[in-house]
This record gives sequence, structure tokens and C-alpha cells, in this order.
Amino acid sequence: MKWPFLLGHWLSKLWPMNASTAFTPSSALAAPDRDAVRAALVQLSDALGGVPVTAIECGVGDFTSVARGKSVGHQDFVGMAGCRFPSVVFGLTLTAGEPETVFGPLLPASYLDISLVPDLATLCPQPGRKGTGAVICEPAGPLQAERYGRTICASELSPRAALRRVLARLERAGLRATVAPELELFLVDRREQDSQVSLHAPAARVGAPARERACEAYSLERTGHFAEYFDALFAACHLQGIPVCGHAHEAAYSQYEVNFMPGEPLAQADAVFRFKRLARQVAAQFGFLATFAPKPFLDQPGTGMHWHFSLQHREGALAGEPKTHTNAFAHPDGRDRDTLGAFIGGLQRHADAAMAFFAPHDMAFDRIRLSNASPSSASWGHDDRAVAFRIPQASAQNRRIENRLPGGDANPYLIVAATLGLGLAGIEQGLAPAGESAGVALPRTLPEACDALEASALMRELFGDPLVDLFVALKRHESAERNAAADPRHHWDLVHLVELA
Repeated sequence: MKWPFLLGHWLSKLWPMNASTAFTPSSALAAPDRDAVRAALVQLSDALGGVPVTAIECGVGDFTSVARGKSVGHQDFVGMAGCRFPSVVFGLTLTAGEPETVFGPLLPASYLDISLVPDLATLCPQPGRKGTGAVICEPAGPLQAERYGRTICASELSPRAALRRVLARLERAGLRATVAPELELFLVDRREQDSQVSLHAPAARVGAPARERACEAYSLERTGHFAEYFDALFAACHLQGIPVCGHAHEAAYSQYEVNFMPGEPLAQADAVFRFKRLARQVAAQFGFLATFAPKPFLDQPGTGMHWHFSLQHREGALAGEPKTHTNAFAHPDGRDRDTLGAFIGGLQRHADAAMAFFAPHDMAFDRIRLSNASPSSASWGHDDRAVAFRIPQASAQNRRIENRLPGGDANPYLIVAATLGLGLAGIEQGLAPAGESAGVALPRTLPEACDALEASALMRELFGDPLVDLFVALKRHESAERNAAADPRHHWDLVHLVELA
């Protein structure tokens, strides 16, 4: 929620950072040739002190933040420049349901294989597995979609590819973005008795006598109990190039926040995608669960995933301004530009449709409804943590917008793509924001948000019909399954979302 003082001081010096990760503006990631794959594996082996890389984990993100994929041997990875993967995975719900509205209309019922194309810029060691690398991939290959009467490319279903397309739009507008996420998570011990699931603060390790009994906001002592967990987590993050830079106990029972350094949007989304998995895996090794479920405790603040966004002019300062000033949201003297208000106006105008991405599960709307410091309308303001779109205190060169709507269960690629895409649309259309602190109504349920997303022409323009229609179909199926349970919270949310959100 809050940027620690020292972190804010460091960010004021580092923001904005230069973009270093290239992106492909086409919808499909270009497949690398075998020589490029071999060279990348040699470089990784050299980085590991000469240890041969014998296996590579090919991971791809679906609409959750769960990594899907497979581990393949060195020779197969080189030979296929990635790997083959069943297309059925992209049509499964969180609980492996196969909606009739998906298979046939949107995806082939024959479960065809497609390719997972690796982005070699993301190749890195796999923590705890000697000689194993990990790479982020995107799906590619033809799939027949009856609804559209045409063959689509599997990349049209990829949140990561959608983000690259939005970044291409931003580049064509002469802009680039710098972003920084803040992730909240809960460390919990899950218990079940008489068909009721309950969550509790865990012991720091098996057999440890101490555990949190009530919220210990910003407690260094309680955070210190989990020092070994965070040391192990941060070591794994550094091995994979995830730019974590600090953590603290947050203002909820057994809740913590992890801060990231600012950077290029695609690399940051990749980092969050990988971080959530590492946080869960390392916690399991210590005997407890790390969860990004949006509202694990109804009487406590929920789980936010807040993102800070700034825009820079790609060709440098505007005419008549200092050469060092490139921020598109502020004049050199500190006054807000109209661009900032238009960016917020775009977010407000289309927040109802974006909420399906920002709050992708029914439980996420408990976070909005029982706000506890989570915004409940698409409001904005200067340095106000109760609003959806906050403008933190910062110098003119560091002026930025914090999107506080997304929950911890949201997909990072969809968050960043929607925020930048809608904000850019606001700039291009010259929109004005609603009055400061004025609330713009948000959907109150997941089905309402899905209806808004389905009807949004701009979201379809940004993300494409196949991605929007598939997302809506899967979320409606999950919501119906969840609400058919005798006790949706205890029999679905706390069973599935605690580990998969």
C-alpha cells in the first residue's frame, strides 16, 4: 500500500529507467532459429559456471497467473525451438472445466497441438534445479474458431502477446512507459473441519512456537520471524532477474508487501508472473502457503496488486523544455499536463470493462465491496490512497499514476495492457477526467464486469475478439460453478483461489 520512505527516495532517483527489453509488435512472437537457441543455452551455461543446461522449462501464462507448460530436454528444445503443447489447456477453467461455449466455437474440440515459442530474452536458471533453465513462451499456431469462420493464431489468446501489441501502439504514438508493481500477499496456514475451511497466520517454520494472533501492522519483529522465507524468496528472484527491492508487514493480519524497482512494462509483467509462482513454491517448502487470493479474510483489507505508470516522450523533451525532461504527465515546472488528466479519463471511461481483468474472480468483488482501503469506484486524486487512480507526490520528472484497482489474483499482462491501452485511448481522444475524488461507478459482481467487457468496443480493439470472448466464457463458467456450491466461499474460494489466484 505505502512506499517505504527509503524506497521512495531511491525511486525518485531511478525513475524513469531506460527500457532494455525489446518487444515484437506483431501478434505472434517470432520463433528463434536453432543457432540462436544454442547460443542462448551456451550463455546460460556460462552464467552457471559451466554447468551444462540439460533441461529447459517452457512456461506460458493463461488467464490466471499459473504457469502452464512442460520441461523438455536440451536436444528437443533446440530441435523444436521451443516445444509442442496441447491447445486444450487454453480453454480450461481454473478447476479444469471444459465449457461447451469454448470447445467448438472458440477452440477446436480435437485438442490440436500448438507451438510454445520461447522469448530467449527471458531464459534464466531454474531455482533449486541444477542444470535446468526456464523460459517464458507464447503460444503460436493455427486454430479453427467456428465463431469467427476463420483460422485464428494461438497468439491471439495470449495475454503476453496482447501486452506487446499495446506497447506497439504506445510506440507509434511516440511514447514509452515505465512501470513498477507493488504486490501484497498473505502467508497462511489452511485448516478444514466439518466442511469449513479456515485460514490462520502460520508459524515461520514447522515446530516454531510463535505465530501472529492479531494484525501486527508494519511489525519488524513479526517480519523477522519470516526472514528465512523472504531471504530464500529474494535469492530465487535475483537468480531469475526479478527486480524485488524491499518488503514489509502490511496493514492486515499476516499480510506482507513486496516492492519492485521500476522498469520496462513487458519485463515487469514477466517478473510478476514469475514472482507469484516463486512466492508460492518457497512458502510450501517452509510448511505454509503464500496466497494472492483477493479477500482471504473478510474482516481484513484484501490483496492488492498496485501498479505505478509513467509515460515518457520517446524522442526526448518537447520543444522549449530542458533536454533532460521527458515525462509526458508533467511540465518541467511541476504542473500536471493535460495528458495526465486524459490518461485518467480513459481509465475512468472504460473502468467497468477493465474490471473483469482487474478483479477476475467472484471473491475479488468482496475486496471491492468490503473495501478496507481498496477503492470501490473509479475515482482519482493527488496522493490519496482511497482512490482508484492515485497521483503520488513526486517531482515533475517522476510524475506517475498508481492504478490501485487490480487485486492480487489478476493477470499482470492484462493489467498493464489494459491500463496503458485505455490511458492511451484517453490521450488520443482528449478525454477529461471526472472531478477529483469523484467516483465513477464500477461493476459490483464478476458477471456484471464480464458483460461490460463483452460489450466494450475499445477492449475488443485492444485485445481482439478471440481473447475477450474466451476470457468471458471461462469466467462465466467459473462463476457459475463457484456459485452453485453450497457454501461458495468455503467450498470454492478457500479451496481453489488460496493456491491458484
